[in-house]
Amino acid sequence: MKQTFIYIFMFLSIISQTSCEDQLNALPTQSKVEGNVIVDQASAEIALNGVYYRFASGGESQDEPAILWASYHELTSPILTGYFTYAFGGSPLEETFYPTDNNILNTWSNAYSLINAANGVIEQMEALSSTLFTGNRKAEIIAEAKLMRAYGHYNLLRYFCRFDDTESEYGALIRDEFVTTNNIAKSRSDVKSTYTFILEDLEEAIKNAPLENKNIYGNQWIAKAMKARVLILRGEGTDYTDVVTITTDIIDNGPYELEEHVEDIFNTKGLTSKEVMLGIQPLANQTARYGTYWQEYNSMAMYTAMPSFMSLIENDPRKDWMLIAQKRYNDPTLTDYGIVKGISGNKKEESIAIRLTEMYLLKAEAIVLSGGKLEDAKNLLKTVSGHAGITDFSVIDAITNRDELRLEIYKETVKNLIFEDGIEWTAMTRLPLEEILKIKPAIKEYNYTILPIPATEFEKNPTIGSQNPGYSKI
Repeated sequence: MKQTFIYIFMFLSIISQTSCEDQLNALPTQSKVEGNVIVDQASAEIALNGVYYRFASGGESQDEPAILWASYHELTSPILTGYFTYAFGGSPLEETFYPTDNNILNTWSNAYSLINAANGVIEQMEALSSTLFTGNRKAEIIAEAKLMRAYGHYNLLRYFCRFDDTESEYGALIRDEFVTTNNIAKSRSDVKSTYTFILEDLEEAIKNAPLENKNIYGNQWIAKAMKARVLILRGEGTDYTDVVTITTDIIDNGPYELEEHVEDIFNTKGLTSKEVMLGIQPLANQTARYGTYWQEYNSMAMYTAMPSFMSLIENDPRKDWMLIAQKRYNDPTLTDYGIVKGISGNKKEESIAIRLTEMYLLKAEAIVLSGGKLEDAKNLLKTVSGHAGITDFSVIDAITNRDELRLEIYKETVKNLIFEDGIEWTAMTRLPLEEILKIKPAIKEYNYTILPIPATEFEKNPTIGSQNPGYSKI
């Protein structure tokens, strides 16, 4: 009995913290008795909302409940790629990656927090009768939870796994059941098994998730978008042509539209934009995201652009609304450019996980990689660039080389999607190594295109297996 209470408490601690909607804060009335926490549709909806709270990286900022998506999903990637730096002294992530780095630990732990919450819902839902739910809602809830579990494992895949080699042993530590003291010890899987597990979850979400949903929740279109993200990482067999098919379906048949001016998404429309496929809704009155980017007491941006990003954005109309010039904090004779994308308008607390522009760019990249017509890829690239204010397409039109066009798509991916969902790091590590080293020479070699498993994981779970090549366990 005592052990059962502990497990129920562990589950409640995941699903019942401050949620994105006030009415979902209440706990199930059965939470104090032995047995399942989820007993009917009402308690299942509360638990599922707790999963989305974990997806949004719910936590605390200055002792107040807040959504910490910016810290976990928006900032690590541009620092890893060498495009931005902490304005007041740099970041260790700019050079060498260490298994003791807290940013790396946060990326790892955040993924497993989401996965564990999703597993808690999946396990308890599968034991319940469908008669307790209206219509197809039982299958939908399980599918939404599996979509979130797939997202968590995808984050592990793209950051910590040798994702470009399906024969590699360096896959994810797959968690397919709610973690207790009895099952915390587990070995990591190989890469092929990691892809199989993620894609199986996504297939169920494509089949059974709601077709439509408020854009802070998952649906079938989000599951398809995630499948496109996963397949372009794997890049085997028909993966690239499958990405073209999936993204074409989303673009042509989904309920989404490109915003006429991409700036409007971040400064005025936010989650009301029809381009936003999946967004992160802030808690009431929070200032956590704004405070992460901007130090208000001295009016300075917290993160400033490195030369590599400045060369990308030079002569680009986005520079005017994405960046702000400021004197360097320790040398006022020098000028830096701070990031203000999305925090200079009235939507400064809203974040975006997936938007339609990414589907255009994934399709363009997949066309190039699958041997498709360069003109088709160029037209997609020009479309999203045009919505970003670009009017001169002479550089794109002049490209005749497939590798050059792929690199141009990468550049637009960075300029368009930076500070959203770690897309710039994932896009960079898909490139050939010689191109990666041109973008960030500090990476130095192939091993360092993925991150080390955090040192603490080897302490908690000694059975996990090998550290990623090139890194120590401590």
